[in-house]
Amino acid sequence: MKLAEALILRSDYQRKIEQIKNRLINNAKVQEGEEPSEEPEILLKELDEVIENLTDLIKRINKTNSKTKFNEKMTLADALAEREKLWDKRLILSNLAEVAAVKHDRFSRSEVKYFSTIDIKETQKEVDRLSKEFRILDTKIQGLNWTVDLIS
Repeated sequence: MKLAEALILRSDYQRKIEQIKNRLINNAKVQEGEEPSEEPEILLKELDEVIENLTDLIKRINKTNSKTKFNEKMTLADALAEREKLWDKRLILSNLAEVAAVKHDRFSRSEVKYFSTIDIKETQKEVDRLSKEFRILDTKIQGLNWTVDLIS
């Protein structure tokens, strides 16, 4: 199995866990004299099985990421950490620029006037630079995921 396929399967397992959780919640209580539409004990067994499969898969994905070379300087796990760093900083700066750009209407001269404390234009340029860097790195990671075999 390729790493990309394992990542898709991980997502499927996570979605399945969420569905089972919702089914458990929906069947946790019934009115007196009624039967649940699904047996919680059976759902709990299914949940245990899916969680166990997900855990095993995540361990294999992590092992693969840490042993796979991304380039001469870093592993795939390192590249994923770099990608997350870019995403987080981009998100923070994007939110900062958005908040700083909000105009507060003043209806009289006595109302408080607000000024931005950052250079919105430069901050947006940095957001754009980080976004581009993120896209380039993400594309390389996605491409590599389809060529790497998942470690057992």
